[in-house]
Amino acid sequence: MNKLIEWWARNSVAANLAMVGIFVAGIIGFASMEREMDPQVRFPGLEIRVSWPGAAPQEVEEQIVARIEEAVSDLDNIEWVRSTSSEGQGEIYILAESNVDFSRFMNDIKIRVDGISSFPRDIEPPQVHQWVNRNEFIRVAVHGDLSERELKRLAEQLRREAATLPAISVVELFGTRMEEVSIEVSEMALRRYGMTFQELADAIRANSLNQSAGTVRTEVGTYQLKVRNQADTEQEFANIIVRQTADGGTIRVGDVANVVDGFEDNEILATLNGEPAVLLQVMTTETMDIVTASDSIRKWIAERSETLPAGARLTLWTDNAEDFKGRMETIGSSAFQGLMLVLLVLVFSLRPKVAFWVAIGIATAYAGAFVLLPSVGVSLNMLSTFAFLLVLGIVVDDAIVVGESIHSESHSPEHASDRSGRLNAAVLGTQLVAKPVIFAVVTTVLAFLPWIFISGSTSEFTRHITWVVILALLFSLVESLFILPAHLRNLKPRTELGRFGRVQKRIADSIVHFAQNHYRRIGQWAVDRRYLTLSIFIAVLMIGFGMFGSGWVKKSFMPDIESDQIVVNVVMPEGAPYSRALEVLAQLQDAEKRLEEEVNQRTEGQGVLIENWYTRSRRDSVIAIVQLAPPEMRDMSAKDAALRLRELLGDVPDAKEVSVQYSLNDNGPGFELSIRHPDLDVLRSATAELETQLRTYGSLYDVRNNLEGASEEIRIDLKPGAAKLGLTLAEVNRQVRQAYFGEEVQRLPRAGQDVKVMVRYPLASRRSIESLKDFHVRTADGREVPLLAVADLEYAPGIKRIQRWNGNRAARVMADLKDDVRGDIMDDLNENFFPEWEKRYPGIVRGAVGQAEGEKRFIQEVLGLYTMAFFAMYSLLAVAFRSYFQPILILIAIPFAFVGAIFGHGVMGMTMAIFSYFGIAAAAGVVVNDNLVLMDHSNRLRDQGMDPMKAIVEAGVARFRPILLTTVTTIVGLLPMMMERSIQAAFLQPIVVALAFGVFVAFFVTLLLVPALYTIGLDISAGATRAKESVKSRMVALTAKASANS
Repeated sequence: MNKLIEWWARNSVAANLAMVGIFVAGIIGFASMEREMDPQVRFPGLEIRVSWPGAAPQEVEEQIVARIEEAVSDLDNIEWVRSTSSEGQGEIYILAESNVDFSRFMNDIKIRVDGISSFPRDIEPPQVHQWVNRNEFIRVAVHGDLSERELKRLAEQLRREAATLPAISVVELFGTRMEEVSIEVSEMALRRYGMTFQELADAIRANSLNQSAGTVRTEVGTYQLKVRNQADTEQEFANIIVRQTADGGTIRVGDVANVVDGFEDNEILATLNGEPAVLLQVMTTETMDIVTASDSIRKWIAERSETLPAGARLTLWTDNAEDFKGRMETIGSSAFQGLMLVLLVLVFSLRPKVAFWVAIGIATAYAGAFVLLPSVGVSLNMLSTFAFLLVLGIVVDDAIVVGESIHSESHSPEHASDRSGRLNAAVLGTQLVAKPVIFAVVTTVLAFLPWIFISGSTSEFTRHITWVVILALLFSLVESLFILPAHLRNLKPRTELGRFGRVQKRIADSIVHFAQNHYRRIGQWAVDRRYLTLSIFIAVLMIGFGMFGSGWVKKSFMPDIESDQIVVNVVMPEGAPYSRALEVLAQLQDAEKRLEEEVNQRTEGQGVLIENWYTRSRRDSVIAIVQLAPPEMRDMSAKDAALRLRELLGDVPDAKEVSVQYSLNDNGPGFELSIRHPDLDVLRSATAELETQLRTYGSLYDVRNNLEGASEEIRIDLKPGAAKLGLTLAEVNRQVRQAYFGEEVQRLPRAGQDVKVMVRYPLASRRSIESLKDFHVRTADGREVPLLAVADLEYAPGIKRIQRWNGNRAARVMADLKDDVRGDIMDDLNENFFPEWEKRYPGIVRGAVGQAEGEKRFIQEVLGLYTMAFFAMYSLLAVAFRSYFQPILILIAIPFAFVGAIFGHGVMGMTMAIFSYFGIAAAAGVVVNDNLVLMDHSNRLRDQGMDPMKAIVEAGVARFRPILLTTVTTIVGLLPMMMERSIQAAFLQPIVVALAFGVFVAFFVTLLLVPALYTIGLDISAGATRAKESVKSRMVALTAKASANS
């Protein structure tokens, strides 16, 4: 390594070309990187969806879901299987282990599903899809005074146009319902014409079709034979002939039925600021450029608005590119300010030339990272961009240590005299610190490496930071050892100083003076009173971990960051009428108006809180999306506005759930448990009892479960005499199904979608139980028999949805937390509730899910990976320093960096979340670097014959300046981000706080605790030597005595 360093230092041309080459390749790599808001998450999971129109949830569970679960049960690499059985549809979700070959796994699943031969005959083919995580990043509202059909078809046309724009490929509609042609025939009409549903359906199928009939090849050409008679309008369907009479008369569809070309029977009301609206959602894709997509959609809106139908408007509601640009600007500005502050510190503490080339070294490391980032799948997003700010304090350390060492050597008398001496100073200065610099980089890489190997979706986020840090560090090592010495090989002593030079020299000399005259006494005091010093630092460690364990510092798996929109979701009970949903919608809209009135009164009409207000009501739910004004324009935070809106909304007594979301990342309920049991009645009872218990805890609110409430159903059973008429239960059910659910006769292709054509009862009859009294069953010989004459009808409780987890029926019990006391509640449940509860419900299985499950798995995995990482660090340092004890001294600062992060979060009032640990890992890299520099210099002094007790203090004095500079530049470089108050910065500030405070606390560990521990080690070694000598002396004496006695 020494010869390699010397070669590069003596070949400045090679060093300069290498630097330029890295910059050019870095620019090319930067230009080829994708631009996205957040990293795309890829889950190793798939969904199997099977439609069985009209089937009850129990039938779907028994005949579809259970058979699929059984078919895939013996496959390897399945983490869990969850399913939902609802009316007419079954959904099975399968998550594979993270290390599986997913293409092969998905093929195996498809083969198993396709091999099931016992499915009901009338199901639609099973659809197997990989999970695709798409997030909305641009939202455009299509709104105006248009009918539902006009608005929907216009939105569909605009959707297709938007999907062809540059950098956009996936656009979805929100707030619409499917078109449907309903051919409605009454019982009276069927009896009047002696007709059946089947006859009407068959007639439509036979006459409404487009079909090829082959070709005729003649001498003059080839002619296609085709039938083109597919009906598409109400009139065309009404003209279809159903029957021709003997006297030449015809009965058409329009004579028997009413044709309605409308929408599916699922009412919806969607509005934007009171006008009918449909939302265009531009979704993320695997490869994307968010800025280009934003520019293209804005240009398209401006041009397309000129050609819209009268009364229609396009409104750009949400554009995450603005947030992307804002975050990039915030991070870029903070990084630039931090770099300038670092440069300023180096200019005044070393020399302007050294500071300049150190700054160029940082840029070189960044450019080198850009060279390889595209090849490891890292895009330019919020996390990767922030990682460059995070790594600023680490990469500068290498250059500072090398630059300061060259600076010191170049000012020594033996090297300052001529050019050759100064070149030797650059070589020697680099070689002296090469060992600690190399091992500092390697240990820091090891500190970040576990984040790459974390399983699941978390790694899709963490790897973007990890790769930036690792690549920047590796190129920083190359730059500091091979390029920087060539730039500092002619560092001449300054003889004539101007005013600035004198000020700079005074500051630089003051650092050295402080080290030699003040720190030497402080360090000697810490060594002389080493056991007191150790006790003080142990107390600091205990206080820090006490704060962490007691909850004084808040902890969360993911940070809770406020958004610029509020989403209110009211889930209605099963069977609730649409009129009730409209009442809740009016209640929501009234709450919004009152909230705006309060803001106007408080600000005397000058404040703005809400920019846009979208609502959508269906039978089963009411949703409101409130777009807030920018933070600087409103006097309420998103949280305050959301909580006040919830208060103004008031009570919705019949709602299953009322949720108000105002954060960028929805962490889900704070408390969540899964319960499984094969018996649904047992599951309901156990769930209700657990809910009752949870309501006794004052820290929990909105306790709820995801079991669907029982709904009434009407069951049909044949009477004993029905068989004499040739009727079976299957035949009766088929005719009832045709009337009330409908018979699908065909599907029309419209604008890329399939529009169902259904034959059934009129809407009024389908919504009236009384119509069952008039329903007649048709026998094979043409007789019409009242339904109630051949069948008994009885009311019974029914099930709307059945959920399963790994083959058992399952339920989730959820609640929101006021305080972070989940652990205390679980301890109380485990001790005082669950033992008896489990005795009352044998076979019940429970487990943590949601946020708690993810956090538990994450902590276990991180602890395992970091155990291996720390062992690798220790082993590496032990081999390098040929000592079992010195690596402990070097790594001892890491737990103190963790404690510093705890103090920082407490002081700043922040919550420790997953990204805080990145800051701790970065701090570990800085402090290990400092300890390496200290221990390496101490060993050099010992090798020169200096007393070890004195060597450790003198090493601290000699390396005080680089240790101080690495600490100060790290903290100073992060100050702009720490002081930032924007929403964009809030997500990332915990990392910055963890790094800055961790480095600050570890600075004192390096200069005070490490020397104290070093001398304690000497005490232990000396004591062990004395004990060994004492034992040896006693053994000699005993041997001599034994010899004398003999």
